[in-house]
Amino acid sequence: SRELFVLTYGALVAQLCKDYEKDEDVNTWLDRMGYGIGVRLVDDFLARSAVKKCRSYSETADMIAQVAFKMYLGVTPSVSCNSAAGNEYSLILDKNPLVEFVEELPADRASLCYCNLLCGVIRGALEMVHLAAEVTFLQDRLKGDAVTEIGITFLRKAEDRKHKRN
Repeated sequence: SRELFVLTYGALVAQLCKDYEKDEDVNTWLDRMGYGIGVRLVDDFLARSAVKKCRSYSETADMIAQVAFKMYLGVTPSVSCNSAAGNEYSLILDKNPLVEFVEELPADRASLCYCNLLCGVIRGALEMVHLAAEVTFLQDRLKGDAVTEIGITFLRKAEDRKHKRN
């Protein structure tokens, strides 16, 4: 459940901070864990949501915000397109459930991306539906920004992995 995940997430990040001195290493592990979750979560999402295939990056970004975030975290980020090419989007969260019990980051952890797991989840799930993307935090309330903003840059459709026989 969402509540259990939120409660245990802080303990996970705290343990990673004990295990790794560098914030970059913690950020990498959170992204890797999230990626693994996203790869597995996409099947549950597709089965439970009964959504149809998205026809554009815009539809995909809206689906992530309006259906996936609502389904798994109970929030609905707003979506904005950040590029004329239509391949860069921002998910803006007014409320981030993962930080409900976090006041601020410790001073010695200024480059920690506390919620980096979310970036990995999104990237892993998108890869499973054959969409390559870079996913990063652009703004973070824990770092003093006005909002929490996740940037998604769709790179290209992942190539079909079917092998052609000669």
